[in-house]
Amino acid sequence: MKSAQSYIRIVVRGIVLSVALLLISNLAHSQIWPFELWHEGKVVLTSGDTLKGILKYDMQQDLVQYAVSGNGTPEAFTARKVLFFEIFDTSYNIYRRFFALPYSSSPGYKTTVFFELLEEGKMTLLAREFLEYRTSGSMYVTGRMVLSHKYFFMKENGDIEEFTGTRHDLLDMMGKHSDKVEKFIRANRLRIEYREDFTRIVDYYNSLFEV
Repeated sequence: MKSAQSYIRIVVRGIVLSVALLLISNLAHSQIWPFELWHEGKVVLTSGDTLKGILKYDMQQDLVQYAVSGNGTPEAFTARKVLFFEIFDTSYNIYRRFFALPYSSSPGYKTTVFFELLEEGKMTLLAREFLEYRTSGSMYVTGRMVLSHKYFFMKENGDIEEFTGTRHDLLDMMGKHSDKVEKFIRANRLRIEYREDFTRIVDYYNSLFEV
């Protein structure tokens, strides 16, 4: 009798798990991400041409599509044919700028990819976005698809390095200004895990060099 009850419990848990995964999948597909939308903006090509209209970007494939507002067949440009593009993102209600820059994820080979410019100055902060599925630990499966970011810093010589550290590592990079920045972080309760917070931190650091 106990074995039968155990079997039933296992089957019920399996059904609950399947339903939960189905619901999560449906929620993920119902979410609309900024890169799935058309945005008003402009793209500047390496040829020198500037195209104004509506744009749609794909940072996974490093493509940007352009079309004349309201009509016309979209044209797709790889990062190698683009200098930069700018969009007005209604999701964030801000202008966003993306630059095509040479980057090497492994020594010896560079390719041109898109980076979003978050902050420029003594410390230049770049980002690339991607979708990430996050789960929380419990007896029931819970999770959601979120838009995450990888962050990069551009050096004065133009080299780009991914930032994979912690707040402590970031403060170490800021040298003699680390104490001021740390006080700023604590006073405003900022976390580098959040794009807006990370940008504010670097912006504050850069402001310390302004005349």
